[in-house]
Amino acid sequence: MQKIEALIATLSDWVWGPPMLILLVGTGLYLTMLLRGLQFRALPRAFALIFHRDLEHAGDISHFAALMTALAATVGIGNIVGVATAISLGGPGAVFWMWMTGLVGMATKYSEAVLAVKYREEGKHGMRGGPMYYLAKGAGLPWLGAAFAVFTALAAFGIGNMTQANSTAKILESTFRIAPLTTGLVLMVLTALVILGGVRSIGRFTSLLVPFMIVGYIAAAVVVMVLNAEEIPHALSLIVCHAFNPAAAGGGFAGATITTAMRYGVARGVFSNESGLGSAPIAAAAARTDDPVKQALVSMTQTFIDTLAVCTMTALVILTATPWTQGVSAGELTSASMAETLGRTGALLIAVATALFAYSTLIGWNYYGEKAVEYLFGPRSIRIYRIFFTAAVIVGATTPLEFVWNFSDLMNGMMAIPNLIGLLLLSKVIKGETDRYFRKKAIRKDRASAAH
Repeated sequence: MQKIEALIATLSDWVWGPPMLILLVGTGLYLTMLLRGLQFRALPRAFALIFHRDLEHAGDISHFAALMTALAATVGIGNIVGVATAISLGGPGAVFWMWMTGLVGMATKYSEAVLAVKYREEGKHGMRGGPMYYLAKGAGLPWLGAAFAVFTALAAFGIGNMTQANSTAKILESTFRIAPLTTGLVLMVLTALVILGGVRSIGRFTSLLVPFMIVGYIAAAVVVMVLNAEEIPHALSLIVCHAFNPAAAGGGFAGATITTAMRYGVARGVFSNESGLGSAPIAAAAARTDDPVKQALVSMTQTFIDTLAVCTMTALVILTATPWTQGVSAGELTSASMAETLGRTGALLIAVATALFAYSTLIGWNYYGEKAVEYLFGPRSIRIYRIFFTAAVIVGATTPLEFVWNFSDLMNGMMAIPNLIGLLLLSKVIKGETDRYFRKKAIRKDRASAAH
């Protein structure tokens, strides 16, 4: 078993090495140029479309619910522990590279959603779409679509289930002395109540929970930033300065090179927003819409909210405090930084946020996993998958999961490879759909002007 664990760890490190990070960011840069910076010029419209209701069109859930389902899966441990890890290992400059990853990742997320809606199909349990469908129907590579589905179904049990349950159990045990078994049982029941109802149930639940938890977390971070307002300019200067200059060792901080800052900033940024992994377009495909570009614009805001809003807040909480220079571990860094300003209340807020973020990720990833299983084995497999997924929660809450973390990372990386191939092969389709939509909008605008 030790040899298998060592092999999985080695493969995971290899898959998430520089070539993968270059491929992920490079694809985002290519799509940004192809779409002429769409994520910047169309961002206001994208936010306006979030609350647009297309009740008469095909789909299972609203634009808003689809976005919340995707955010449920992405806003998680990476936004708290992931940011802390990036700063601990890469220094403040890592945050700058997280921003860059988020900015180009918005174009990737947009492109994934365009293809997901364009090539989706209606099934017994609602709309079906995602990389497996656009790889098969658009790129003509059904075997690659099947490979993506296998990796997604496996990854959902790891990074989307057991690791999230384990993180929740640990934080509640250390903060509130709640036994992991108790946490596992409660999480299992709560998970069953939501996911056994299908995508509409998931959409309703995430539409209520996700805005609450994101706004609550940002509000707590804003309080800390207001109280430490004089430190914010210095924190921002550290982020920009050390993105291009080595961060010297000091106190408990070991120092970081420019390469290290870039590596951990890009890696943690990708892990946080999942742009390029191919997970979020599975949720986007369920949206009620009459045009792929509409939902794609909405999906694009997910990366903005996750990385440029939530991750930035976490980074500023950490960098306006002192624990990051004192050798505090990444797992405790955000909590220690919040507690420095807010005392015990800060630590409790981080514990609750971590539990909510992890739980929402669990719910969102179940949907991704069941759609992958449906693609592979048909609609009848969904209920069986949900039962096994629910049972795995208690296993995750009560079992050491070092092996599962490495296996999950490996499967996530393996998901990205076929998805990125699909995006590159279908880039002309993405551009064609985008040009068509904005050309149609321009014609409507001209007609409206002429009528007046």
